[in-house]
Amino acid sequence: MANSIHEYRGKEIVIGFDSKKCIHSRNCVFGRPEVFIADSKGAWIQPDNASVEDIVAVAQTCPSGAITYERLDGGKNEQAPAINTLRVWENGPLVVHADITIAGQTHTFRATLCRCGASKNKPFCDNSHIAAGFTATGEPPSQESAPLEKPDGPLTVSPQPNGSLKITGALEICSGTGRTITRTTETWLCRCGGSAKKPFCDGTHKKIGFTAA
Repeated sequence: MANSIHEYRGKEIVIGFDSKKCIHSRNCVFGRPEVFIADSKGAWIQPDNASVEDIVAVAQTCPSGAITYERLDGGKNEQAPAINTLRVWENGPLVVHADITIAGQTHTFRATLCRCGASKNKPFCDNSHIAAGFTATGEPPSQESAPLEKPDGPLTVSPQPNGSLKITGALEICSGTGRTITRTTETWLCRCGGSAKKPFCDGTHKKIGFTAA
């Protein structure tokens, strides 16, 4: 299998791009089009075409974590957020921002996780929800929950065989518009696309024969 991660080295920063994680939000292209050059015939990322600070600011808006960076100028590399968050996108994925370990292997600060059940790159989103016509609200009702004593720290995402996404660690689950749905330290979220209680699992994966490693 070809390596999906490519590096683009500039004088003061190295930009990484993981094509398997990209969901084409286009935040990078819209944010710094002189650096992230759409439809380029050559290298589409040009790290020397903007300041390091400008590139860092745009890279951190990439929801999937497909865009990463390593600073060569002595500045700080990406840090974990002060509050771990998961946003529920309308008709789309779960967008996580935290110090995340996924399936005991992948470490990242940003990730988009499939909740339609159709991705070919599970547990990550690959935009299959679009072709599948997946519909699910990004504005589920709020639940009563107390502020977390420590809202940051490591977050573990454990895809259950043929089942849900088990998430362990402090987490604020938010709607697509930023409203708090609930705060938790352990939860199970739907990834089969069939739950009647999305984004939470209700066991529907067992009834519909959902299969995923």
